[in-house]
Formats: sequence, structure tokens, C-alpha cells
Amino acid sequence: MAGTVHTIILNWRTADMTMRSLDHALAAMAGVDGMITVVDNDSGDGSFERLSEYAAPLDRVKVAQSGRNGGFGAGNNFAMFDALPDGRVPDYVYLLNSDAFPEPDAIRLLRDHLDTNAKVGLAGSRIVGTDGVLHETAFRFPSVASEFEGASKTGPVSKLLRRWIVAGPTPDVAGPVDWTCGASLMMRRAMLDRIGGFDETFFLYFEETDLCRRAAKAGWPTHYVPASVVAHVASGSTGLKDMARPPDYWFDSRQHYLRKSLGPVWATAANLAHIAGAALFRLRCRIERRQDGPATGHMRAIARHGFARPRKR
Repeated sequence: MAGTVHTIILNWRTADMTMRSLDHALAAMAGVDGMITVVDNDSGDGSFERLSEYAAPLDRVKVAQSGRNGGFGAGNNFAMFDALPDGRVPDYVYLLNSDAFPEPDAIRLLRDHLDTNAKVGLAGSRIVGTDGVLHETAFRFPSVASEFEGASKTGPVSKLLRRWIVAGPTPDVAGPVDWTCGASLMMRRAMLDRIGGFDETFFLYFEETDLCRRAAKAGWPTHYVPASVVAHVASGSTGLKDMARPPDYWFDSRQHYLRKSLGPVWATAANLAHIAGAALFRLRCRIERRQDGPATGHMRAIARHGFARPRKR
């Protein structure tokens, strides 16, 4: 028997886009046993009321108010362990960004993949822009080497450290990756019951990296399923793509992940590697008289967040 799916869409001040995402999710849930929950993360702009009114006549859809904006992980955790309306525990929890729009078969294909591969814990979609351009969403876990390579943006370095580049080659067939994008991510509920939901210390970014890492340690690998296609407005719900430099919470999340996954000594080494790589890139830009060096304040932010004492949780 095919597994049941609980789809969660998290909203924060993107009601119009969330309604569009919900429409696509409803179409993709056709023939899939389960329900959809739209969680409003205390938008305070009328989103909850608008979404509640929009969803009122829809079957298998409910709108919930989390009561606080605790970030991506906290908002999804709010509904992640809910039962289906008839009291059944869903086999899978599917996370869909409010700025992501699945193709009609995208949810079913992820469910079928997990049904067929009982030892796989998470399955992610092939993500494309609304312009059809492929997004990199098949990743390796960050490391000291990847921090140097990513910051240096220099061909010979990337060639030397190609095994550690975070954004690995995009697979053409379904199979294992270290982690994948949380914009369209299906998770086995039995796995979540064992390892727990998102670490809510992450406000935004790195939370799915951490979840996939914890799952892998517990014996639940992540698979990338390219047949499942979802269109995504890159950073449409966060506005990150329009920022010259990531906000402080990005640096906080990055540092929390490094300390948690690598330990304090290797997290420090990763920060030093990042700063060294960025310095190399800046030198290269000066030699080549390029104007696209590291964003102003980026290395200072890495140092400030990386070498500060961890905040108490």
C-alpha cells in the first residue's frame, strides 16, 4: 500500500505566493492519501486570516498559527508531528517552501521513491527556477576544505579540492547525496520519530543540512530524485538574493552548524580556511582588476561570528 503524506507549507508574510504554492500542492496531492497544513509563522500582516479564508472550502487543508516567528525549523516543527485528520500517523512529512511550485507528479514521485527504498530517510526534488534554469541542490556536507575552496573561487584550487566542493555534480538518476534543499523535501516519519525534528537554534539556513547529517549518522541516507521537479523562486520568501551580504542570522546558522558537526577546534579551522580563501580571492580580483571581490564586511562577519563564544540556547 502506498504511503500517506503530510505536506507542510510555511508562510511568513508571503500570503499571495503561499496560496499559489498551495494550489500546486493540492494538484500534486491528487491521488495521494494525506493532508496539507499551512503554518503561518506569526506574520502579523493579515496573512493568517487571508490564508484561513482561502483554505476554508478546500478539502484536506488546514491553516495553523505557530504563534511566533522562530524561523524555518521551528515553524515546520510546529506541525511536523501532527496526525492526519482521522488520527493516523502519516508515513511521510513533505516540506514545501511557500515560493516553490511542484509539478503535478512531484509529490507522488518522492513518496514512491521512499516506498520503494525502505532504508532511505529523506528524498529531495530537482529544483529549477521559474525560468527553467536548474538550481544546484545536490550537496556534500561542509568541511574545512570546502570552506577554503568555496571562498577562494579560484580554478586551480577548485580542481585540487573537487572532492570537497559542497555543490557536487547534479545526478541524472535518483541516488544518494549528503544533503539536499529543504524547498521540496520528503522525510520518513519513522526517522523523525527517532532523530527528532529541526534544531531550532538555526533561525534560517543550514537546518536541513544538519537534519540530513543527523539522519545519516542514524543510518537514514538522503536521496536526490531528479524525476520530481519543483519550480522555485530563489530566495523568494527570504529576500537573500537581493542582499549584498547575508544577514547576521546566516552567519549565526553557519557557525552553529560548523561547531555542531565538526567540533570547536575544526570549526575554528574551517573559519580560518574560509578567511584565507576569501583573502586569496580578493588578491586575485586586485591582480585582475575585477570588481566582484568578497562583499564588504564578509570576512569580518565570518571572524566576528566564528570566533565569538557560542550563545546559550
